[in-house]
This record gives sequence, C-alpha cells and structure tokens, in this order.
Amino acid sequence: MENYSTNERRADIIQILNQKERVMISELCERYGLSEVTIRKDLEILKKRNLLFRIRGGAIRIPSTVDGNDARVEAKRLFYYKQKRAIGRVAASLINENETIIIDSGTTTMEIAKNLHKFHNLTVVTNAIDIALEVSKYDRFNVILLGGHLRESSLSIVGPLAESVLKVCYCDKLFLGVDSFSIEKGISTPNLEEANINQTMISMAKESIAVFDSSKFDKRSFAFIAQVKDIDAIVTDEDIPPKIISELTSRNIKVHIASYQ
Repeated sequence: MENYSTNERRADIIQILNQKERVMISELCERYGLSEVTIRKDLEILKKRNLLFRIRGGAIRIPSTVDGNDARVEAKRLFYYKQKRAIGRVAASLINENETIIIDSGTTTMEIAKNLHKFHNLTVVTNAIDIALEVSKYDRFNVILLGGHLRESSLSIVGPLAESVLKVCYCDKLFLGVDSFSIEKGISTPNLEEANINQTMISMAKESIAVFDSSKFDKRSFAFIAQVKDIDAIVTDEDIPPKIISELTSRNIKVHIASYQ
C-alpha cells in the first residue's frame, strides 16, 4: 500500500474519478488503509471545492472538470499532482541566477514558483495573480505582474494591455504551461486570449520551455499557440512515450524528464 500525504490522497481520488464515473468509500478505505471518517472528510472537502458530487456511500465525478479542458484552477491543481510537483522541481533547476524569466499561468508553472529557494536575484514576469503572490513570498525578487483582463477560471491576466507590456520585456527564459501538445498540430489551449498572450511570451523570450505532464501529449485544443519547432525544450514526467522523446530529440528539442515515483 502506497503512502499518501493528505493532498496527494485527495488528488488521487480526483484521478480515480477521472478514469471512472464513481468511487465508493469502502474502496477508498481499502486503497489508503484509512477509516471511513477520514475518507468521508476528504470527499466533503472535495465536494466543497466543486470537484465531485457526493452520493450515498461514495462520490461521482463532475463531467465539466473531468477532462481538465479549461477547468477552473482549483480543479486543475489536483490533476496529476505528483507529476506536476516533480516537473516544477526539474524546471526550476534550469534557471540561472540573475536571469529574467516569464512564468506563464497554470498549476504546473505554479510548482516552478514554489522551487526558487536557492536564488537570490531574479526578475519574474508573470500573467498569473497566484504565481505573483507565491513569488513575492521570497521577498527578494523583482516581480512584474502584467495588467489587463482577469480570467477568473485560471487567475490569469490576458488581453491587449498585457500583451503590450510584454512586448517591451526581453527575457532569458519562458516557462510555458501547456494544455495540449501535438507534434503534428503544435501547442494549443482552450482559450483564444490565452493563446494570444502565450504567442507574445514566446516572441519575447530567448529560450522557450514548455512544462506539462504527459497526459497532454497527442491532444489538441481550440486555440493554436505555436508549432513544436518554436519551443526549445520540454519538461515532462517519466510517462512520456519513448517514440515521442525520439521524435522531439530528432528535432533538436531538449527533453527533461521528471521522476515522480
């Protein structure tokens, strides 16, 4: 039986509901070796976050959050929790002292913001309110939060005003959160405004690094961001199919693998 922290356990419950429509309390008690009282508390907390529906003896998934397609940030945070934490650590290791970096909005990019402890001097440009607040906790970085229209579902700033500010910011590295990734179709996102600001981020960064868990491979969303050739490196988890690694490296794209086991 695998040991889970409270957050990991609740994330795992959401993952189970991502794979099937319902889960029973008895099943979860056996999986985690915990009492019904603890599992019921987990389900009630996830219900309050609008991440599942409670039923007698268990829970069922909420269809609008199952595939993560432009889901609210609260829901996305629990998808592939372990993988995102590992990806964040590896991505942060690619940063150098004194660099100016762009951190795109997203739950995977948030994990980068949580792993900047070793640095003393960074300039961090972001379009995400929650990431700006997280980076400000270090109390030693220059943090630039873009202004513009707030997308409440993602806590991100988008629109012409944000794009105009970005166009005067030359940056060393961009850490781009990705919703969908296809070698043939490129990188895409459900929201057109997010795609526009992501395109501007890529144009202003010396190096563009896409960070995303392996579930995003071979997917396509509504709004096109960029071709794969426009990305310099990828940070993903160890479940990436070997054939995709070979294809990416053949295109001179660096692939960094994060182990989450």
